[in-house]
Amino acid sequence: MGRKLAGIDEAGRGPVLGPMVIGAVVVDEEKLPLLKELGVRDSKKLTPKRRERLFEEIINIVDDYVLLVFPPQQIDSREGTLNEFEVENFVGALNSLKLKPDVVYIDAADVKEERFGKEIGSGLDFKAEIVAEHGADDKFLPVSAASILAKVTRDREIEKLRGEYGEIGSGYPSDPRTRKFLEEYYRKHGDFPPIVRKTWKTLKKIAEKIGAESAKMESKGQLTLESFIKEKKEADLLPALRGEAFGRKK
Repeated sequence: MGRKLAGIDEAGRGPVLGPMVIGAVVVDEEKLPLLKELGVRDSKKLTPKRRERLFEEIINIVDDYVLLVFPPQQIDSREGTLNEFEVENFVGALNSLKLKPDVVYIDAADVKEERFGKEIGSGLDFKAEIVAEHGADDKFLPVSAASILAKVTRDREIEKLRGEYGEIGSGYPSDPRTRKFLEEYYRKHGDFPPIVRKTWKTLKKIAEKIGAESAKMESKGQLTLESFIKEKKEADLLPALRGEAFGRKK
């Protein structure tokens, strides 16, 4: 048997709604050709159907895996930055693996890859070589496998939310469907649903936009009411004014 290789990645770091999922796998080095033969690669380059089909096959090949799901409330209540949150929970995921790896490949979230790797390495309860790189999900098969498991798990969670709330889009702020859902929900309820990350700036912008629209409508309504009152007063005075004029003519 060869060395035990771990790969770890997340899905759903940036979305405004839904959970973030961390996936980690351990696979024997000699099994890498099996993953390659399956077509395992960066989850973002695979269709949802293809990822779903690969999910069970990956689980059958790897020697150990773990999936951690973090709801919006947990992300909002974190202490520190999102990078620090990710480091802490990458460490937690790796430490929870029953089979300890010899090498850990990490998709680095920090702009400084080495720093991200060192921070994770310092928290592990086992010794391993740490390889942290940007785009690791496209370079190392163990990370690609972890990425697929995490992405499919998040997709399934989003599908559950869609069944409850209707069309919510992908959850990313740039998705027009997601923005439409959030705007319509806020207009109807005056607040956002519990499935969102309330610390995201996107929500503040939407609330401000709708607040400005409401203020404009109220202002317009007030002007309309004032115009109505003014017109009514003028209408009430009109007969009297006409009477005075006729009187002067006589």
